[in-house]
Amino acid sequence: MPGATVEDAIGRERYELLSMRFLGTKVDLDEAYEWGKEELARVVAEQALVAEQILPGASVEEAITYLENDPSTKLHGTKALQEWMQQLSDAAVVALSGTHFEIAEPIKKLECMIAPTKHGGIYYTGPSDDFSRPGRMWWSVPVGVTEFDTWRETTTVYHEGVPGHHLQVAQATYVKETLNAWRRLASWTSGHGEGWALYAERLMDELGYLDNPADRLGMLDGQRMRAARVVLDIGVHLGKPRLDGSGTWDFDYALEFMGKNVNMSKEFVKFEVTRYFGWPGQAPSYKIGQRIWEQVRDDYAIKKGDDFDIKLFHKTALNLGGLGLSTLQKAMAQA
Repeated sequence: MPGATVEDAIGRERYELLSMRFLGTKVDLDEAYEWGKEELARVVAEQALVAEQILPGASVEEAITYLENDPSTKLHGTKALQEWMQQLSDAAVVALSGTHFEIAEPIKKLECMIAPTKHGGIYYTGPSDDFSRPGRMWWSVPVGVTEFDTWRETTTVYHEGVPGHHLQVAQATYVKETLNAWRRLASWTSGHGEGWALYAERLMDELGYLDNPADRLGMLDGQRMRAARVVLDIGVHLGKPRLDGSGTWDFDYALEFMGKNVNMSKEFVKFEVTRYFGWPGQAPSYKIGQRIWEQVRDDYAIKKGDDFDIKLFHKTALNLGGLGLSTLQKAMAQA
């Protein structure tokens, strides 16, 4: 406390260092801020189009309310949740294996689990080296929660499972003879790891697995939150002008901004915004990481031309294991 400043913003110099830590590369923060605003506007526009498909004439908020009251998108109880997760995950493995990904037999087993904890998170744990314990997707269900929305969580299954974290982590385990233990188990860069998972969500949309407007709205809901975090985090810590021109970013304005861009309770929004103020550079790494993954793929496709093979791209990139994003860019430029 005695060493703290009166400013909430950490400042450009320290923020640049933390941003590099979470991304594994240096980005132009001013350009990233402007891109974040553009990306947020683009996602909001996409949401509006999808809301119209769900309920003609409805706003995004009205479409979400409609879906939250639609019994056809509800799961009741953790048994139904676990079975739904497993069915969706298994279907993704079958659909993507041999087409867009080369999925080895041990990796095809992914167990969907209800976690023994009750804190509310959804996460993934990798397999053992010999795959005797498979990769697992865990859902920690808070006490008292008995209903779940499939439209909101379809994209989460792709994020945590296939083609998201499971393919990323389990593939590194599968090729363990070519990677040291540090790169397989300890080299986790948020921009690389979480950027891949967001890339995976968008890829499933591009491939048509989120054609159901409700499921697509769920994916866009998450993408909007990640884009908003880019704007908020950089805006706060670099002391950017508020979007309405009424001064610079501060906690109250950040709270108001986030509340308008996420479909969450006030308590959770406050928790999230507090986290961004205390963990500078981490939250934007997801969406900026996704952007870099997409740029790496596009650059690779241009270089390969008619010989571009997305399955080979994914295999080559994932076989590298955990990396900073600058190393990924260099390695794939040489692939």
